[in-house]
Amino acid sequence: MTRVAVIGGDGIGPEVVGATMSILERMDLGLEFVETEMGLACFERTGEYLPSKTLRTLESCKALLFGAITSPVTFDPCYSSPLLQLRKHFDLYANIRPCFPILQEHKLVDLNAVIVRENTEGMYTCREREDDGTVILERVVSEKGCRRIVVKAIKVAKVMGFDKITCVHKANVLRRSDGLFRGVFYDVMRDSGLQADDMIVDAAAAALISKPKYFQCIVTLNLYGDILSDEAAALTGGLGMAPSANLGDNFGLFEPVHGSGLDIAGKNVANPSATILSACLMLEFLKKMDAASTLQSALVQTLTEGDRTRDLGGRLGTREFADKVAERLTRQ
Repeated sequence: MTRVAVIGGDGIGPEVVGATMSILERMDLGLEFVETEMGLACFERTGEYLPSKTLRTLESCKALLFGAITSPVTFDPCYSSPLLQLRKHFDLYANIRPCFPILQEHKLVDLNAVIVRENTEGMYTCREREDDGTVILERVVSEKGCRRIVVKAIKVAKVMGFDKITCVHKANVLRRSDGLFRGVFYDVMRDSGLQADDMIVDAAAAALISKPKYFQCIVTLNLYGDILSDEAAALTGGLGMAPSANLGDNFGLFEPVHGSGLDIAGKNVANPSATILSACLMLEFLKKMDAASTLQSALVQTLTEGDRTRDLGGRLGTREFADKVAERLTRQ
């Protein structure tokens, strides 16, 4: 039986993951769910943000459904983000962010796209050093990293029925690093059967607002993708509705992108929709396409029929909303 790890994490993470698990456990999925821990709350209990026991558990699993993490408020030179550690340990080189509105009345623009972001290189290497009052960061862009993220983008675009991929970069300034990315993009795209074009990142940020229908699939480097995907989420309904997948060749980490929401933690008001949608992505990764479709349909039906959490104008708490989604599963 396929093992799937479950980590609530910090803040509202345990609430939205718990709500999502209450739905998944009612489905006949043939999965073994294994709970484990990491994050700030874990550190406060164990003295470790990512315990070795947790890592061993994850290594025995095919996927991880994760909630949220809180980073230390004060600078700690010994702190290393558990999420960045997992991306490197499992080589989760592709971050997939679908960008489409679940609720049409909450969208700001007509955007229906996906952003495929390189997830292990770029500005997030954490290779920083100080030199006479100056902090220097090493930015890494490799041909291997560029090639495999473009290959992944092609696969994602074809699965989603798109026929064009836009490479977003800053090669007009970063001529060698982003120039490498742009060059590899056109080389890999040559025999893909898809249309290929490219755009400078600042122009792309504006175009997401001014001409959103231009985009289908965006492939880009780490920092650009981080920023553009949050912009796209805000344009299509907000971070509370935004799922994500972090994929390697043999492991996947699935999480909402809204953060730990410490101001509303423990109040049963958090919206679990992004976590439920992340679970849908996880089920697709595990080749359980029918289950993923059924779960997403139940979520959409619940929202469109007016059963919503407070952030979406409803009155339901986190768990109550999950119960409503679970009820819709029987109607599918």
